[in-house]
Amino acid sequence: MTNTKGTAVITGASTGIGAIYADRLAAEGYDLLLVARSADKLDGVAERVRASSGRKVDVFPADLANAVDLAKVEDLLKVNPDITLLVNNAGLGGTLTLVNSDIEQMTAMIALNVTALTRLTYAIVPRFILRGAGTIVNVGSIVAINPEALNGVYGGTKAFVLGFSQNLRHELKGTGVNVQVVLPGATATDFWAIAGRPVELLPSAIVMSGEDLVDAALVGLERGEFATIPSLQDGSLFDAYETARRAMMGRLSSSTPAGRYRTAA
Repeated sequence: MTNTKGTAVITGASTGIGAIYADRLAAEGYDLLLVARSADKLDGVAERVRASSGRKVDVFPADLANAVDLAKVEDLLKVNPDITLLVNNAGLGGTLTLVNSDIEQMTAMIALNVTALTRLTYAIVPRFILRGAGTIVNVGSIVAINPEALNGVYGGTKAFVLGFSQNLRHELKGTGVNVQVVLPGATATDFWAIAGRPVELLPSAIVMSGEDLVDAALVGLERGEFATIPSLQDGSLFDAYETARRAMMGRLSSSTPAGRYRTAA
């Protein structure tokens, strides 16, 4: 089949949101490079997508929280001229409070959610800039703007994803490189079981299917939207949030303290 859209790299592609992205992007005309830890699950996704779409699907088993494996994926991104889209989807979650969390697990979460996403982005951006085209999709979470909802380290990592994406969009303006950050709410994937709170324990009214989540994210991408929050019914709320944030720009640094911090004479 003739390739019309290049190759999409999807991390965390063996299950859940990543596997659904694989289905949808192949149907849109992308060849795929799927990255995840489980070789068996990756092979299963690849076989299914090849059969349904006829696209070329390669797999690259790697633990992105491992520096050696991460470096191998970085090298692959740097030398593959066909890559036109990077979906940074791989991530770990957490639902326990700080005092009940294992610090080693939290450190691994930071390695995957922050370090891997950052390094893979840095690996591909120079090639995108030279080409004058390319797309980066960073999958974050609503906890980026509501860090009190779940584990604080998890919220902090997703706040990084949002902030990093905002700056990336700013720096890449005019280069032809597009940036989208997707902020899912509760989604019916194995994320919750792995994080320690099975999705069945959540109110069904707040849980979106993975298929609906990815389909909405792709609509946002097609429309050129920067921040896509599929569960937010009133998009003007995020617009107001952004307006308030931007209103502080230029006023956050001063040679003198604000008057409210001056002691009374």
